[in-house]
Amino acid sequence: MNFQHTEEQELLIDTARRFVEEELYPHEQEVEATAQVTEDLRRQVIQKSLEIGLYAANMPEELGGGGLDPLTMCMLDRELGRANYALQYTVARPSNILQACVGEQRDKYLFPCIRGEKTDCLAMTEPGAGSDVRSMSCKAEKDRGDFIINGTKHFISHADVSDFVILFAATGVDNSPRGPRKRITAFLVDSGTPGYTIRPGYESVSHRGYHNCILEFDNCRVPDNQVLGEVDTGFEVANDWLGNTRLQVASICLGRCDRAFELACEYAASRTQFNQTIGKFQGVSFKLADMELKRRAAELITYQAGSRANNNQMSDMDAALAKLASTEALAFIADEAVQIYGGMGLMSDLPLERIWRDARVERIWEGTSEVQRLIISRSILRPLENQ
Repeated sequence: MNFQHTEEQELLIDTARRFVEEELYPHEQEVEATAQVTEDLRRQVIQKSLEIGLYAANMPEELGGGGLDPLTMCMLDRELGRANYALQYTVARPSNILQACVGEQRDKYLFPCIRGEKTDCLAMTEPGAGSDVRSMSCKAEKDRGDFIINGTKHFISHADVSDFVILFAATGVDNSPRGPRKRITAFLVDSGTPGYTIRPGYESVSHRGYHNCILEFDNCRVPDNQVLGEVDTGFEVANDWLGNTRLQVASICLGRCDRAFELACEYAASRTQFNQTIGKFQGVSFKLADMELKRRAAELITYQAGSRANNNQMSDMDAALAKLASTEALAFIADEAVQIYGGMGLMSDLPLERIWRDARVERIWEGTSEVQRLIISRSILRPLENQ
């Protein structure tokens, strides 16, 4: 399989790399120190990314987006992934789910997100429902032409700066051979809607400046024209989104693998101990070899998934393999890079300490490593069980 970059992809990569180095890197220390991206800085990054065509690059051209194919999006996300997450995420893309918007929903939600005028967030996880999505207790009950929503979501990323939430809630129960199964529906809920409260979330060691929030719904009334897709089909919508999101996480992690590896190589080639550079010691040189092995393997698996997505052939296993390979490669590379630097690797003067901290959450959110292994193993065994 040939992943040689086209001229257009090379141009995109160069443009994104310059943008990250010139517009994002200079603000990393401030964001890490304050755990905030100011509104002025957020608007500045959005505007500059709009001007050079990086914003909403995942959306089709006919909708006003950049129209990049999934594999090329992997390359863009890889470059953005080099920077502090709160900064790189500001170069946002509307959730792919929003393409399910119809009629007035497009004018109210989809198009403003593509133009950088509004930001969405996704709310699925609950205190009692993480990987087991169908166990969610947040529910939406029909009341004439509306739905009344009650429940709590947590670990909801960037809800504090979002104009609306794509909320997943239970709207009924079906009996199945394995017991009751909840039907899930997706809703578009505007911030400021009575009964919808956004509260600060938990302090996290990963991704400073990129906040998680707690969302509370107390008899929150939402009209039925704010159902995204069809009633009771939210689980199918969520599955489509999860595959794309896992590919995005994998690509972003590749970018951090690149930055950590480059820093480690530069240090190994310049740091002198016992009258020679430390890269000449087998203990360091073998680390670099193992880091490069994992980096290249993760790249190939991720790009293969992106290539299959280009042809609408990416399976759940492809996305799971990409996320598992890249997140675990990042954990290994970041840790080894810190080890090569020694004590300096843990100092906040260098980006390695941040990359090392940030790497930890990647094996948890958007599906834990254990969930990815479950998806992969089931995909391997299912055809054999049906013989």
